[in-house]
Formats: sequence, structure tokens, C-alpha cells
Amino acid sequence: MKVPQAVARWCREQGHGEPSDLRPASGGCINDGGVLTTASGARFFLKQNAAAPADMFLREAEGLQALATPEGPRVPEPLLWGPGFLLLEDLRPAPPQPGYWEAFGRRLAALHEHTNDRFGFHHDNYIGSTPQPNPWTEDGHLFFAEHRLRFQARLAHQRGLLDSSDLQRVEVLAERLPELVPEQPASLIHGDLWSGNAITGPQGEPAIIDPAAHFGWAEAELGMTALFGGFPAAFYAAYEEAHPLEPGWRARLPLYNLYHLLNHLNLFGAGYLGQVRAVLARFTPGG
Repeated sequence: MKVPQAVARWCREQGHGEPSDLRPASGGCINDGGVLTTASGARFFLKQNAAAPADMFLREAEGLQALATPEGPRVPEPLLWGPGFLLLEDLRPAPPQPGYWEAFGRRLAALHEHTNDRFGFHHDNYIGSTPQPNPWTEDGHLFFAEHRLRFQARLAHQRGLLDSSDLQRVEVLAERLPELVPEQPASLIHGDLWSGNAITGPQGEPAIIDPAAHFGWAEAELGMTALFGGFPAAFYAAYEEAHPLEPGWRARLPLYNLYHLLNHLNLFGAGYLGQVRAVLARFTPGG
């Protein structure tokens, strides 16, 4: 990894001195990340991806700014961004504080209390490196059908990853959403909250990174928390105590996760096709 000239210049102008060390960090599968140290001892987190769309890190920075609510999970402050890089506050994760997962549940519930009269966001952004359209939409079922399920399914079909019969089943499911999903407000959500994007802050407090922020269904956020390993039961109990959910919410989580499985199909290939088809079989007639 090499420090971009714009980052080095910013470090000097802010009085931090020249960048002196950049140590790669493990974790990300889309971007390269590392801890940047300057001559003064200041530390930052630098994300880079030369192949990223020109506005990808701008949109991530805007998402982090939107999620920085006092009562929600902590987010790193975005400091500088440009094509191919994003410089962030380095949270220096500490061991989880006692009651970390209960606090996480309450804080996420508080974030979801920030609602809007429409679904979408101030701009389109990205889920991983896949474009995520966020046009303002009054109907949550229409928003999820058109700009989440159909968008990803059509993209996968165009790439030869999803056949026509699968695409038709996505269409059937999209039409069934009003009977499968109860009415919910448009909540401010992280949008990509799997376990790898849930970390601790410097005091061991709940923190979240790498957002695909927008106003969407809170239940859809919980779906992603359960997709790859899942969060512990204490998290969900604390969340539901603070933010009561409609009956049957756990059974609906795989439906919301079809969006993320389709995205993983588009990003990583046919290894996710079986999971996509399993969800379609569960929620479409004749499955």
C-alpha cells in the first residue's frame, strides 16, 4: 500500500507531520485498509481501492456522517476522501465492554428511531462495490421490490449468474411483498451490518463501519445481522425491548437477506446461487 499524495499533504497541513508508517489491516474483501501513522505519532485508518468507482468513498463518507447520531453505535469520523481512498479516524478497537451486545442492541434500536417519510437516501451509494440505487420512494414495499430485489436480480441475470426461471421467481416474490412484510417506517439503517462491520471503539463500546446507509426497513437491518453467523441472542433481546417488532419478524429475515445474497452472487459468483434459490423456494408458491 502507498499513501496517496492528497493524504500526505493533508497530514502535513493538519500539523501531523509526514506519514511514517502504513501497516495493512486484515478484514476487508473489497478494499485494502491499513493503519497510517505520522511523524507526530498521530494514527488514522486509510482505505484504498484504485479500481473503485470515482464516488464510492465519497458516498461512504456521507453515509458515515449520516449515521453519526449521539445515541447510536459509534462510527469513525471521515476526514478526507477522493477517488480511490478514504481517510478515517482510527478507532483503535479495545476489548468489548461488559454488556457490549446488550448495548449494541439498544444503540442500534436508537439509530432506527431516526425515521423519514420516504424510503431511500439523499444519493445513490454502494453495497460493497455494487451500485445501490436510493431514489426517494413513499412505498417501502415498492422500494425494496424495485431498488433492492429486482435491481440485483436483473444485474445477476445480465451477467449470466441467474437464469430466467430464477429471475421470474424474484419477480413473483417482489409482487408478494405486501402480503409477506408488514408496514414499517423508513428507518435510518447501516445497510450492510454483518458481523465483520460490527466492531468495538476505544472504550470497548459498540461501533459500526463500512456502511451502505439509507432509510429502509429496520427488520431488513436485523436480517443482515443474522446472515453470516449472526449476533448473539442478547443483542436481539435488547433490541426488541427498546424497539418492539411485529410478530413473525424472525421468519422474515431470510426474505430480506435475499438482497444481500443476490449481491454476493454478483460480487463473488455462483457459490451463492444455492442460497438464493433456497430463499426463493421458501417464499414463492410451489417452492
